[in-house]
Amino acid sequence: MIKKHLPEATLGWAVEERFAEIIEGNPFVDMLIRLDTRSLRGGKVIDEIFLDIARQSKELRRGEWEIAIDLQGLLKSATIARISGAKKRWGFSKSGLREPAARVLYTDTAKLPERQNIIEKNLGLVRAVLGIDATEVPLDYGITPSEGDIREAKAAVESFGGPFVLLNPAGGWVTKLWHAEKYGQLADRIADELGLVPVISAGPGDAELVERAVAASVSGKLKTIELPLKAFYETARHAAAYIGGDTGPTHIAAAAGTPIVGIFGPTEWWRNGTLNPDDICVERTDIGCRVDCHRRTCGNWICMDISVDTVFTELRRRLATRSG
Repeated sequence: MIKKHLPEATLGWAVEERFAEIIEGNPFVDMLIRLDTRSLRGGKVIDEIFLDIARQSKELRRGEWEIAIDLQGLLKSATIARISGAKKRWGFSKSGLREPAARVLYTDTAKLPERQNIIEKNLGLVRAVLGIDATEVPLDYGITPSEGDIREAKAAVESFGGPFVLLNPAGGWVTKLWHAEKYGQLADRIADELGLVPVISAGPGDAELVERAVAASVSGKLKTIELPLKAFYETARHAAAYIGGDTGPTHIAAAAGTPIVGIFGPTEWWRNGTLNPDDICVERTDIGCRVDCHRRTCGNWICMDISVDTVFTELRRRLATRSG
């Protein structure tokens, strides 16, 4: 979208090394800046964060940036913008920041509606910074699978032996996880009642969750895959539907145009969900503790106590509305 309006501009994207793969080959990005931001976690004070990022400052500064736009609103991302050397550093106003302390590192801010999907919010910030019509964005976000990714996805799809539904039991926070055993039980209903092949999509570090899901499935029809991110994207393009929580693969599947059933607990669908009005969020609306929650740990963890029957019913509904 920025390149469409400013084709001569050099556009860089600073991204966590572990997720850089999904940006590689993006036709809208001129310079991919890989960073290790894991060292910035753990409640460090700002001085320590500066020291960690300073070690990577050479990579950050190689573009001689005029403007840095912080779309995350976190102290670490604002620090990255500061050390980039950009004279203008834009972010959200204090009320729109996840970590309000980030405000001190910006030169300019934009105040946007507080209750907004994060994609629309980010487009609003870009519009405020560059004064361009930031309303249209490619649905695939420029994700460009390689020939190898396409071959790997084709082999995976063929191995399933028929139309399939992707299931992802993983997530960055334990509080975002729907019970792995319920994914196994849901897989059996998908196979037995819908005649679709249930496929657990795993990533690095997800083995224990996958094992629990497989152990809970008694049909013997549940399959598992572990694919690179862009091969997963290509595979998701062929799925009948995708079911998962608020996690990266969910958003990648949404970019692939896959019909989505999201299972959300401590985070909000209106903020982190998809923009497709046909997609469905399964969530607890009968409890008050979800308001402004965002807890990574919780002693009253009931928001993900959602029945298999509820999710299966919503999957049926989503399948009925898919195009094609």
